[in-house]
Amino acid sequence: MVSRMKNNIKNIISVGLALSMAAVIATTAYASEPYVSYNYDAWGDAIPSQSGYRVDETITGYEMELNKLADPKSNLFINEEEPTNLSNASDIFYEESTNEFWIADSGNNRILRTDSDLKVIGCYKGVSNSKTAVDEQTGLSTFSNPTGVYVSIDSKMKKPILYIADNKNARVVKAEIESKTDAKCLHEYTKPDSELYSNSSETFNPSKILADSSGILYVVVSSVTTGAVVFDETGEFTGFYGANRVEQTAAVIRQAIWRKFASNEQIASMARNVPVEYANFDIDSEGFIYTVTEAANASTDAVKKLNPAGENIWNTATGNEFTFGDLPEAASVDTSSFTSRLTDIVVGADGIINILDYETGRIFQYTQDNDLLFIFGSKNSTSDQRGTFTAPNGIESVGKKIYVIDGKKNDITIFIETTFGKYVHEAAALYEKGLYEQAIDPWNEVIKRDGGYALAYYGLGKAYLNTGDYEKAMENFKVSVSKGSYDRAYEYERDDFLRGNFTVIIVTLIIIIIAIIVLRKLIKKGKIKMPKIKKKPQKEGK
Repeated sequence: MVSRMKNNIKNIISVGLALSMAAVIATTAYASEPYVSYNYDAWGDAIPSQSGYRVDETITGYEMELNKLADPKSNLFINEEEPTNLSNASDIFYEESTNEFWIADSGNNRILRTDSDLKVIGCYKGVSNSKTAVDEQTGLSTFSNPTGVYVSIDSKMKKPILYIADNKNARVVKAEIESKTDAKCLHEYTKPDSELYSNSSETFNPSKILADSSGILYVVVSSVTTGAVVFDETGEFTGFYGANRVEQTAAVIRQAIWRKFASNEQIASMARNVPVEYANFDIDSEGFIYTVTEAANASTDAVKKLNPAGENIWNTATGNEFTFGDLPEAASVDTSSFTSRLTDIVVGADGIINILDYETGRIFQYTQDNDLLFIFGSKNSTSDQRGTFTAPNGIESVGKKIYVIDGKKNDITIFIETTFGKYVHEAAALYEKGLYEQAIDPWNEVIKRDGGYALAYYGLGKAYLNTGDYEKAMENFKVSVSKGSYDRAYEYERDDFLRGNFTVIIVTLIIIIIAIIVLRKLIKKGKIKMPKIKKKPQKEGK
């Protein structure tokens, strides 16, 4: 018992020292970053943490060489008045096979095409071959506030197929790229002539789009709360996909109860509770669609992973299993807001999920098991410091870099993975693949740099559990406060002890039973006399 108490005291002191060192390291390692890097501990409190990313560079219209668009000597020349800076850019998309970026430069009513270094290589102000009104001067059906862009590669012609959410023109354009400045319209998706759609919305104001490998188009329409609007490969409206549920607030629950007893007139006068529409979405290589809902501190369907049937596979029988963004009631590491408005999501080629928070300018990064890896970035409307945002509108992930486009600063911030981030990603990748033993070394490297990183202890616990070292597994699960996993490791250790010592235990029990039987017989035959217990003499008067 004394030995166990000493070990517990040692563990508490070790964890305390590790957390203290983590706080010191986190506040000194990247002092140049304009925000406090933090994570959440096992109790849900925000604690200082090593940063997984640092600002690499900030790209403006000058670095993008947008001046070429206004230079008569350039092969990208459009006209001398063409803007040479971004304006309220609202979306960024990376096409892996061509290694190119596409940007919805909404305020300038154009789509920009760049190389992997974000140098402009194309600009599209509108499309030819359109049934929509054509500009007499350019001969194009010009874009008006294009807020979403998506690109796929035609499997036959190997040409980029461009999808644009042309918001103020109330259409989605599908176009074939013909040159650096010309795009030919293949199809225009407009308001569906369907009673099903009219019951959901009277307008068609597309904001974001994506297409799957079959050519099915999914459109986020700001006025539609019944899910993404879906068009098949022929352009026909087929319905809605993956509607959000109504947030179960106290007011909603109270009204639902009242409706059971109210009259028809009273029900008609009640406010209609509807789900919140998506803000954005992304699709991974397996065809799963991830959505984010831009509602302050939304807890219902804030982030979803939808299968082809539109079902959220992260739901349990009782509702959402995971929490995304900041925890509103958490203890803060600084004075920053913990109100989240999740505005964009991107899934990297490695399956890592990155979510952009418009309210705080933070990026939240998760594994496919929804383990929080990193929180970085910040919002500061009064500063031009790198790594802070004013209107973070879009996020993209390419390799070890994260790209965030700001609609007011009119620039693109590039974050690059740190050494700490490299070890975390390496360990997490092995962990996700079930290679727990191979993840031991990188998890230990993580702990060396940040002793308060709870996921590392959990990862080590899983590794030792898998290798059969249940004592070490319990130690790490205890530090990460993983009660269920600790109990499992304890059960395995107990079962392992019983299996390993089964013969000894059985033989010992048999010997004890035989000894008891023999002893009783000898006592019964009088060969062994049991000592008589003398009674204490009672005192007089009792």
